This record gives sequence, structure tokens and C-alpha cells, in this order.
Amino acid sequence: MVRIGIIGGSGVYNQDTFEVTGRVYPGTDYGRPSDEIVIGKLAGVEVAFIPRHGSDHRFPPSSVPYRANIQALKDLGVEIIISPCAVGSLKEEYRPGDLVIVDQFIDMTKKRDYTFFNDRTVHISIADPFCKDLAQLFSKVAEEMGIRYHKNGTYVCIEGPRFSTKAESNMFRNFADIIGMTVVPECQLAREMGMCYCSLATVTDYDVWKDEPVDIQMVLKTMSECLSKITKLLETGLPRITETRKCDCADAPKDAGV
Repeated sequence: MVRIGIIGGSGVYNQDTFEVTGRVYPGTDYGRPSDEIVIGKLAGVEVAFIPRHGSDHRFPPSSVPYRANIQALKDLGVEIIISPCAVGSLKEEYRPGDLVIVDQFIDMTKKRDYTFFNDRTVHISIADPFCKDLAQLFSKVAEEMGIRYHKNGTYVCIEGPRFSTKAESNMFRNFADIIGMTVVPECQLAREMGMCYCSLATVTDYDVWKDEPVDIQMVLKTMSECLSKITKLLETGLPRITETRKCDCADAPKDAGV
């Protein structure tokens, strides 16, 4: 059984320091996950890793098998999910290269599978969707490492795979700090399963509101430059995760009557 899961791009761990101990590709009630789940040790901590879009990047944001990913991790015993991701900035002070420890989201997606409970009505409380304990832990690590970071940030999640129009980007600026395509429904599915979820978002661009059109090459270039920082953040932070969870993330299903 593995307690910590990581969902992200394959570059978020150092191939030289990540000790692979196994690979599984389980079936779930929702199909198979995005790809094989790689199990191994990062900084001496056992983790289960899923490449969100598949190792060959075949799943666009709308088609990621989010429910299968979360269910597969849950079946492995995962209680804690760390999710490194790339985002655009909607505010001047959230600069490319900055780390944002997300604390809220706004859902602007349209056609995803949002819940495990399609056969009954279950109302999960998600006023604070991200684990506060994990956010505090990684904020402290970022501070110690001298990483430029933002302790809070509201993430507006759009459907994708296209980027925003200028009109959309300027509208979103009134409500959110960063913009991306994957935190929903991943975060809320984790809450339905009583799992802790932490989003470590790297700002790669200023979306399009600054009149500089964003393209995938810009995103990949900035993310590539920041990967070593995210890797070090994980290697430093993972060993500090306590054996006993003191947050209330695990209580969400019980409080909803699940």
C-alpha cells in the first residue's frame, strides 16, 4: 500500500534520484488510469506516480480519465495527492516562474465527469477544496528554499484544450489569480474519496490579457526551466509529511453521509 500519490508530468521527478520499485496498470470501475502507475521512492518516501495526460501526452484536459486516476490511487492506499501543474497568470504580481500554492478554484469547465456518485445524491462540502496542512507545509519549504511563491491563489479552470480569448482572459482577471485546465474535477474527486489534495502550480505565462498570445512552446519552455525547482520542492517536502493526518479532508465523505 502506498500513502502518497503524485499526479503530474513525467518531468516532476529526477530520474536519477527516483528509485522505481514497480509499475501497475489497474482496471477500475471507470476504466484504466492515464497510464501505468509508477511506484517508487523519492527522497526515501514511497510514492505512486501517474502522468496525468499519459506518458505520450495523448489525453487532452477534457479527456483525462480523472475518475480512474483517483480511484486507482485510492485502491493502492493513497491518502495524499500532490499535483504539480502549469498555469497562466491573471495578475501582474504572479510572474512566470513563480510557484502558486492554490487554495481556491472556480469551475468553468463544461463536459467532464465530476463525481463518483452518479447513482445517488451526495453533497460534498468543498468550501476549502485544498488541504490546508499540505499548503502550509509546502509554503514553509518554499520559504526555506528561497523560491518566489504565493501562499494563496484562486485557480479558474477552463475546458481547453484551447487557450483563452482576450475577452475571456480579461473577464477571468476579475475573479481569479491563475488559469489552467486540470484541477477540476481532479480536486473534488479527491475530496469525495476523503483524500488530501495539494496543487503546486508553476506560472508559465501571462495568459493573453497582456497582449502577448500564449502558445504551447512558451508553456513548455518555462515549465522546463522550473522543473528542477519543483523536483527539489518535492524531495524536501515529502519527507516532512506526517504519518497521521490532522486535517479534516478525510471527514468530507462521512459528513456527506457516504
